[in-house]
Amino acid sequence: MTPEFGHLALIIAFTLACLLGTVPLWGAWRRDTLAMNLAPSLALGVCVFLAIAFGFLTYAFLQDDFSVKVVASNSNSLLPSVYKFSAVWGNHEGSLLLWVLILSGWMTAVAFFSRGLPLPVLSRVLGVMGLVAVGFIAFSLFTSNPFERLLPGSPVEGNDLNPLLQDPGLIIHPPLLYMGYVGFSVPFAFAIAALLGGRLDAAWARWSRPWTNVAWGFLSLGIMLGSWWAYYELGWGGWWFWDPVENASFMPWLTGTALVHSLAVTEKRGLFRSWTVLLAIAAFSLSLLGTFLVRSGVLTSVHAFASDPERGLFILIFLGVVVGGSLVLYALRAPTVASRVHYGPLSREALLLFNNLVFCVATLTVLLGTLFPLVMDAAGQGKYSVGPPYFNAVFVPLMALLLPFMGIGPLSRWKRDTVARWWQELLLPAVTVVLLAALLPLFGREYNLWIALAVLLAGWVVLSLARDLRNRTAVVRGIRAKLARLSPSYLGMVMGHCGFAAMVLGAVVVTQLSIERDLKMVVGDSQTVSGYRFDFERLDRVDGPNFSADQATFSVWDGDTQIATLTPQKRRYIASNQIMTEAAIDAGLMRDLYVAMGEPVGNDGWAIRLQYKPMIRWIWLGALVIGIGGLVTALDKRYRAQRSAVTANAGVADAAT
Repeated sequence: MTPEFGHLALIIAFTLACLLGTVPLWGAWRRDTLAMNLAPSLALGVCVFLAIAFGFLTYAFLQDDFSVKVVASNSNSLLPSVYKFSAVWGNHEGSLLLWVLILSGWMTAVAFFSRGLPLPVLSRVLGVMGLVAVGFIAFSLFTSNPFERLLPGSPVEGNDLNPLLQDPGLIIHPPLLYMGYVGFSVPFAFAIAALLGGRLDAAWARWSRPWTNVAWGFLSLGIMLGSWWAYYELGWGGWWFWDPVENASFMPWLTGTALVHSLAVTEKRGLFRSWTVLLAIAAFSLSLLGTFLVRSGVLTSVHAFASDPERGLFILIFLGVVVGGSLVLYALRAPTVASRVHYGPLSREALLLFNNLVFCVATLTVLLGTLFPLVMDAAGQGKYSVGPPYFNAVFVPLMALLLPFMGIGPLSRWKRDTVARWWQELLLPAVTVVLLAALLPLFGREYNLWIALAVLLAGWVVLSLARDLRNRTAVVRGIRAKLARLSPSYLGMVMGHCGFAAMVLGAVVVTQLSIERDLKMVVGDSQTVSGYRFDFERLDRVDGPNFSADQATFSVWDGDTQIATLTPQKRRYIASNQIMTEAAIDAGLMRDLYVAMGEPVGNDGWAIRLQYKPMIRWIWLGALVIGIGGLVTALDKRYRAQRSAVTANAGVADAAT
């Protein structure tokens, strides 16, 4: 009966979400305090019952209840328990339930960490999030019921979880990604609430900013983890392939990055208010678009879930309602709150506006490349493929254009600045990075123009930030005193910019200097790649909990010193009879050595891929620093310290609307 209890909990959550999406909004419109006060309790109720439903589904997986369709399709009695747990969201129905559970978690967090907000504002925000929850819970109940039974005649054994998903990285990757995806519903709800209330100001930006930064940080970490997983699990050694579903998560990140910067300007200077609202709508809309692309069945990808047209149509209608309704409201209200404060062309505001434009153009570039093949196919114009050559040709110059301004921005003044002051502040960092790039051949085997440019730009960003740090802390002595002068918001910005610089440097180096060799090897063979010798020592047959594998053993030598023993595998999963490649990697800060097995060749040979990947870890370390930086900014005390004053002023203003 446990699946039925889970289904009942999902129905109750849907009912409470319907109340949350109507009663508080009606209360805010009618100034009904009782109705508005119900919003936090309703949000908590939705979260509790969704957690109960998720718990019952998890129990069904752990207990091998193959009478539940989704369990029978995505689990097996041989599956290790940890993967039975992750199998809960390794399918369409379960991942959608996780999506709405995380959404309810965000709603509850807003309800109980934003109690200082004016009651009408909080009611509108939770009401909007409730309406979003209604759409997704309805999607789960009516088209993607995770508790559907296979009765009578349920199978005695399940089909097994996709072997690609039987990996520790995939236990964490989807929840992190969903925390970012769904997290953008919070700034979206704040934006819609502000438009409904008719007021967009610094207080609104201050309320929205920590939630936006946290969602953006989680999305950064989720994308990073997905890239890392694809690198070692898919057996091809790449870190980004411009896969359409990769792009589906990347587009909200790009728009969210612009939103993070735009909110800073709105909070500090009261500018870009219309920009900021539109970016908040766009970030969440692109998250919904990504959901449509993954779950509609229009894409074929290792990430995408097979789905029927009914599901795709439901999401498409929901996407149209959310985006269309939001844009209509924006068109009606945004012109009345347009910014009228002036700023100079060399000011920090102007640089941040340029930043927003670059990220928006980058988003449109990725959107065009992702949707073009789908549109042409739907129009009957044939099959088209848009791959890395297009994205790299358009996207890379945009990011290269952005990096010089990342160094200038933190040192620029608000409202207006001068070239003379820029010259004074930036001369030393500029000279230093030029000398560093010029001396680069002394530290490498050959001169590479692209690597020199990457060192120049990344070093420029880091040294400019170092100059800004010195300016901010020059008046005090001691490390602790200097750190005390730096707010979490500023430290998060420094981490984000430094992480981005590290990512760029790592990406350029690995793209320019990586070496890959595909060859036939037999036991006893040796091959040398970039000075490292790989000795194929033996081939064994090994058994895992739910697979059997051919396992090769390679010793890796640097000169006369053995530095690693690598054991790549070619696995056959028993339940599904699928063949998978398990690469072996000797990881290091400055290089990875990568070995993957292909197919048998002849009687005793194997196709082997050997790769040398310099500085590839810098990509993920940079992304990790970026994500943590986004989370750190939310710790800024001013988001709490100024709440009482802001709330008092906002409450008076809101009562007048």
